[in-house]
Amino acid sequence: MTSPAPILHEAPVSDLDPFSLAYFDDPFPHMEALREAGPVVRLRRYGCWAVARHAEVHAVLSDWASFCSSRGVGLADFARETPWRPRSMILEADPPEHTRARAILARVLSPAAMKGLRERFAAAADRLVTGLAARGEIDGIADLAEAYPLSVFPDALGMPQEGREHALPYAAVVFNAFGPDNALRREALESSAPHLSWVADACRQEKLAPGGFGAQIHAAADAGEITRTEAELLTRSLFSAGLDTTVNGIGAALYCLGRFPDQYARLRADPALARAAFEEAVRFESPVQTFFRTTARPVRLGGIALEEGEKVLMFLGSANRDPRKWERPDEYDITRRGSGHVGFGNGVHMCVGQLLARLEGEAILQALARRVTAIEITGTPERRHNNTLRGLARLPLRLHAAAA
Repeated sequence: MTSPAPILHEAPVSDLDPFSLAYFDDPFPHMEALREAGPVVRLRRYGCWAVARHAEVHAVLSDWASFCSSRGVGLADFARETPWRPRSMILEADPPEHTRARAILARVLSPAAMKGLRERFAAAADRLVTGLAARGEIDGIADLAEAYPLSVFPDALGMPQEGREHALPYAAVVFNAFGPDNALRREALESSAPHLSWVADACRQEKLAPGGFGAQIHAAADAGEITRTEAELLTRSLFSAGLDTTVNGIGAALYCLGRFPDQYARLRADPALARAAFEEAVRFESPVQTFFRTTARPVRLGGIALEEGEKVLMFLGSANRDPRKWERPDEYDITRRGSGHVGFGNGVHMCVGQLLARLEGEAILQALARRVTAIEITGTPERRHNNTLRGLARLPLRLHAAAA
């Protein structure tokens, strides 16, 4: 709920642009400045509020009734302008609509369903890593962080084979669109038509393979729980949630393990730490950096009174590096107890694809621990700029293969 901070008369004001390329390239000093400025900061450039400390970010995520998602999780307010695409039934909805849709996905993505995928996902990870280790020189992003999820997730969802090259560009469009009207958003939307068209078509019942997650969602429409159109939108939401987080999460883990060889040595010594290593990478790099909420009613946050209809920008990446919450927050430590990070969100809008992301992250890191003795960064990584996501476009690596 709301923060117990004392009542303040004025919030600090910042001229920071958290959607600039300079910020994306080195956000951490700016995050620290925002955290130290106060629990709630006014961003002059966008006329919105910012929360960068863990306590306030957690409070906003946990109080959907005061900080709603149905008016958009980007800068645009859906009460004042038309969404650029049909709203997500998960990401851009609140209870009771969200509850109804979430219940279907919770059934489709149950722990039992994940258990059924574990062996297949682990075998696919082992095949990929074995081949890459034999090659030695790889691009950790294209060859591994992107290749692995694309090799298992669309099949699990039941997506058609033809046209899968639209998958990653589609995710980039969606998450760039949450930002302001800058060059990244404009360029993404200008090139979006073929990607949107393919995803919309691929989520139709007749295009989905029997037995996959998509077919199970459409079975809920057959049973009258949702409409056919809602089933297509819900399949689309799962497609969005299950891909980008995983790609950037695996990329973050590779980048961390390459930079911190002592932590990779720990993972090699105990492959059971793979889940924790992935979780710590999500905290440390925070693939999803920011999300907006809109105040649905007057509310007090961090000692500041906010009126109804105010946009609040949550800095998830900053909350995950907040020294008020974490000891040694700027260290990557795979033995850390990472519970409480907000890399997958929190509350009713906790990332719907998190179980899949964790399963894939664990599988690929366990395969690496078995097949690769060291991960060496051999060139300068290239960052991929996005208004919401933090990830790399290229990560030159040398994998040192373990003896057979």
